[in-house]
Amino acid sequence: MANNSLRLAIAGLGTIGTGVVQVLQTHGDKLARQVGRPVEIRAVCDLDRDLDRGVDLSSYEWFGDALEMARSDKLDVFIEMMGGADGIALACVEAALAAGKHVVTANKAMLAKHGTRLAQLAEDHGVSLNFEAAVGGGIPVIKAMRESLVGNDVTRVYGIMNGTCNYILTRMQEEGRNFADVLKEAQELGFAEADPTFDIGGHDTAHKLAILTSLAFGTELAFDEIYLEGIENITIADIEAADRLGYRIKLLGVAQITDSGIEQRVHPTMVPKHTAIAEVAGVTNCIAVEGDFIDKIMLVGPGAGAGPTASAIVSDIVDIARGIQLPPLLTKASDLKPCKRAGMRRHEGGYYIRLQVRDHPGAIAAIASRMAEQEISLQSVVQKARGIRGSSGAQEGAPFAPVVLITHETTESAVRKALEAINSDGHVETGSQMIRIESL
Repeated sequence: MANNSLRLAIAGLGTIGTGVVQVLQTHGDKLARQVGRPVEIRAVCDLDRDLDRGVDLSSYEWFGDALEMARSDKLDVFIEMMGGADGIALACVEAALAAGKHVVTANKAMLAKHGTRLAQLAEDHGVSLNFEAAVGGGIPVIKAMRESLVGNDVTRVYGIMNGTCNYILTRMQEEGRNFADVLKEAQELGFAEADPTFDIGGHDTAHKLAILTSLAFGTELAFDEIYLEGIENITIADIEAADRLGYRIKLLGVAQITDSGIEQRVHPTMVPKHTAIAEVAGVTNCIAVEGDFIDKIMLVGPGAGAGPTASAIVSDIVDIARGIQLPPLLTKASDLKPCKRAGMRRHEGGYYIRLQVRDHPGAIAAIASRMAEQEISLQSVVQKARGIRGSSGAQEGAPFAPVVLITHETTESAVRKALEAINSDGHVETGSQMIRIESL
């Protein structure tokens, strides 16, 4: 290494990549003093060379081909900021690792899909694969799990991992606005993409959860084994009902070890108002880790944005400069266990169920009977004033009554079987809602 400096290459100069440049230009001298060697950007690559990004890039070598830069013997660390689970980002990371380059990335989609294989490739070539920014933005949860918490057997990790969803649910709760209106606002403010499916459908959270699951339980990444449900069907009626019952609705990612395997799930969840996670508002993220000796720690902070994400990326670069090198997934890739999906078990918190019940004689009794057939015990039944049509608009003019059921501990399969039977009986309109209640 010339002058003992750590030579960096950045592929992708979007918001985050430019943020990394800004951090290193602002704090480069301080970082050199702290790690005992210069940390220098030597090369960059982006599709648009002429765009004014508000930073001086004139002293860096420009590559027209990211793959060529990944293989260059003039560089030590390849920083992947291009994004995408496959394509050029994956090809460049594979090439950099195979060429003996350290890699830093924030690409959770790529890691969730290919992380086990990439971890093995990094280990085979004796280099680092660091990804602090892939989960939680500026929250140092990866470092905490790979270093600070190694003296624990982790039993559960969960949290709010997507700022877009948390922003939408917070505004619905605080302002009484419907989902579509708040989503439009989030898009106008830049908190949601023009196509928000990746966020509101829960996929972003699931990618992050897959990474945390592997770190927590020493398993291969298993994105396809995650139960996935987004927030697109949450209505203001659900938000208001949760508030009356003493809850807030959050999109949570949850991974926990059970007697039958690893349970991984992403879905809207009712959490008690008095809990810390219920108070996490707006675009903020919150991740909790439970272990046998720490009990529970909770990390709260900005889950996205140029500054926080770039800060996390620079922390990974500093680890490399200091010579800190760990197996990417904490457990050696060859020792990672298959992620055995947990069998269906009883959910201790119960379920919230909202139905639009038609004004038929005996409808409520029939619904209760269907629940009893699945051995579901009801904690409460709340019926609001009748309307003239359901939320779906079906059968205009047919009277209905919004009914909310709260169950005691039961299994999700039992609830779904009961709802299937209730729907087939013709007592309710389509569009029933079911939300887990968590006792966190």
